[in-house]
Amino acid sequence: MANLASTLWQQGKLDEAEELETQVLEARKRVLGPEHPSTLTSMANLASTLWQQGKLDEAEELETQHG
Repeated sequence: MANLASTLWQQGKLDEAEELETQVLEARKRVLGPEHPSTLTSMANLASTLWQQGKLDEAEELETQHG
């Protein structure tokens, strides 16, 4: 799912990428825990997508959760 989200992001399909990245982040939090490096990478990826969409407040909130 993370790879598909990345592909969608590269194609400029940010809404679809955001949806998948959110699912990946929630799954990784549940399975790996909130502090796992893969979970944190997913969080950063989602924040980047939100930033690209102009959702700056949401992106900042996500980035500062584990800053």
